[in-house]
Amino acid sequence: MHGMNRKTRRLPPLLSALGLCAALCLIDALGSPRAAATAGVKEDLDRIYDAEWQRWLTEDPLLATEVGDARYNDRWPDLSPGALAHTDAMDAAALARLSAVDVSGLAAADRQNYEIVKLEFERRTARAPFKPHLYDINHQGGIQTADETAEIAPFRTVKDYEDWISRLRSFGRYMDQNIALLEVGIREKRTQPRVIMERITPQIAAQRVADPKDSPFFKPFTQMPAAFSAADRARLSAAGREAIAAEVLPAFARFERFFTGEYLPACRRSVGIFDTPDGRAFYRERIAYHTTTHLSADEIHRIGLEEVARIHGRMLEVMAAVGFRGSFQEFSQQLRTDPKFFYTDPQDLLRGYMVIAKSIDPNLVKLFGKLPRTPYGVRPIPAVKAPNTTTAYYEPLAADGSRAGIYFVNLFKPEARPKWEMEVLTAHEAVPGHHLQLALQYEEGAGMPMIRRMADFTAYVEGWGLYAESLGDQLGLYTDPYQKFGQLTYDMWRAVRLVVDTGMHDEGWSRQQAIDYFAANAPKSELDITNEIDRYISWPGQALAYKIGQMKILELRAAAMSALKDRFDIRKFHDAVLSTGAVPLPVLERVVREWIAVQQAQPAQAGTRGG
Repeated sequence: MHGMNRKTRRLPPLLSALGLCAALCLIDALGSPRAAATAGVKEDLDRIYDAEWQRWLTEDPLLATEVGDARYNDRWPDLSPGALAHTDAMDAAALARLSAVDVSGLAAADRQNYEIVKLEFERRTARAPFKPHLYDINHQGGIQTADETAEIAPFRTVKDYEDWISRLRSFGRYMDQNIALLEVGIREKRTQPRVIMERITPQIAAQRVADPKDSPFFKPFTQMPAAFSAADRARLSAAGREAIAAEVLPAFARFERFFTGEYLPACRRSVGIFDTPDGRAFYRERIAYHTTTHLSADEIHRIGLEEVARIHGRMLEVMAAVGFRGSFQEFSQQLRTDPKFFYTDPQDLLRGYMVIAKSIDPNLVKLFGKLPRTPYGVRPIPAVKAPNTTTAYYEPLAADGSRAGIYFVNLFKPEARPKWEMEVLTAHEAVPGHHLQLALQYEEGAGMPMIRRMADFTAYVEGWGLYAESLGDQLGLYTDPYQKFGQLTYDMWRAVRLVVDTGMHDEGWSRQQAIDYFAANAPKSELDITNEIDRYISWPGQALAYKIGQMKILELRAAAMSALKDRFDIRKFHDAVLSTGAVPLPVLERVVREWIAVQQAQPAQAGTRGG
C-alpha cells in the first residue's frame, strides 16, 4: 500500500503535543495544595499510561518488535478466545478509569496527552463489537506472510537468533489460532470477499517448500553477522532448519488444506463490508476511526466527486501545455504504454528511486525549520509479496532509533511502473512525507508516554503524506510536465478513493464498477488499479483518510496565509503542523489556530512566504 505498511493489529506511531501553552503562568507555588493535587493527577495518569502500554506490548509481541522493544521477540501474539476477550475487557476498564479522572487542573500539554490517550481507548472499544480480528487476513498481509516479521526484528546478536528460533518453534500454535479465528468467521459470515482471498493462494504456495533452507523464514540464517563464531553459526542454522521443518512447514500444510478446502469456498461473493453482520455500522465506525471526523459515507462520496472534477480540470491544463490534442483517455493510454516512461531492468528502477530520494534532501531547508537526524533506506519489496501489493510503502523506524526507516519500492514488472510517478511517490513515502514526519515525532517526543506517542491517527499521517506530494514543486521536483501530471494523477487517485471506497462499502458498487471508475479518471496502470481496488475492498475506510487529512492541512495553511499575510512563514507553519505528531484532525486544527493567534500577537517580522 502507499502509506505506511501496517497490519490491522499494529498501532503506528504518534508524537507529543505542540505545547503552545507551555508558558502557562506559574501562580501556584511549588508545594501548594492545588499544585500537589495536580501533580498527583498527572502521576496517576502516567501510571495508567505506562501500565496499559506495557499490557499492549505483552499482548502483541509483534507491536513490541515493531517499536524496537526486544523483550517479546521470542513469541507470537496469543489469539485464543480468552486472550482476545481479556484484551477487550482490559481496554474497557482502562477507558472507565480514564473517564473518571478530573483533568481540569492539568497543564495544556498534559490535558492533550490525556485527550488523545482516552480517544485511543474509545476507538479500541468502539471497534471491538465488530470483531475485526476475524478479518485480519488479506492479500497484503496475514499469517501467510508472517515471515516478514524478520524484516523488522533485530538480527545482531546470538540472542536475537535464539529469539527467532523460539518464534519458529511456536509457529504451529500461532497458525492454529489463526485458523480457529477464520473458522469463527465462516460460522458468523464475517469473511473477506472471495476475490481477495483467491490472491492468497500463491502466497501460501510460496511457503510450501520442500527444503527448510528454501523457506522465507530461513532468510535470517543466510545473513548472520561475521562476528559470530563458526560453532554458533552451525548451531543456530541447524536449530532454524529443524524448527522450520518441525513447525513452520507442517503448519502451512494444515493451513493450505483448511484454506482451500473450507475457508475459500465459504468466502462471500460480494465486496462491500455492508454485506456482513452489522456491516453498515462497522463501516461508519471505520470512517470515524480512520478520518477522525463525523463525516458520513454520503458526505465523503460527494467530496470525492467534487475533488475528481477539480483535479481533472488541472490535468487538462497540463495536457494542453504539452501540446497533446487527443482525449483524456488517449493521453492516459499513452502514459500507461509508451516505453519511454518505463524502465526495463528492475535494478535500474531501484537506482532511479534512490537518486530521486537523495536529490530531495538538500532542498528541505527551504520548507522546514526542523529536520530529522534519523536516516532512511530504500529497499525492494520482498519478491513473495511484490506481485500482490502496490507500488511502494514506508516501514517506520523503531521508536528507540535502533532501526532506520525503510522506503520499500516494488520492482515487480518494471514495465508497469511509470517513471512519471516516481518523484511524487518518493515525496509521499520518504521525504518530506512519512519518514520526515515520523522521524521528527520520535526525536522530539522522547519524553512523552509511549502509549501517547504510538497512537494511530491515519488522517494525520496519511494526510501529511499526501500534502507532502504538493510540496514537490518547491523541492526541485516536477520540472518535467509529465512528472507534474504524475503528481496530479496521485492527487486524483486519492480523490477517486473517496468515491470508490464509499461506493463499494456503502452504495453497493461492484468491484468492476470501482475499477472502471478509477481507470476513467486516473492514468495509473491496470495492475496498480486492480491492486488498489482490492486493497480498498479488504481494508474498508482506511483509504478515505488521505484526502480528508490533506484537505484539512491545506485548509489550515490557507487560514494561516490569510491571517498572517506577508508574515506567513511556510517553515514555521510546517513546524507547527509536525510538532503535534499524529493527532485527530480536530486537535490539529485547534493547535494550528492557536499557533496562528500567537503569530498574530507577536511583533511584525519578515516572513518567508510560501505554499
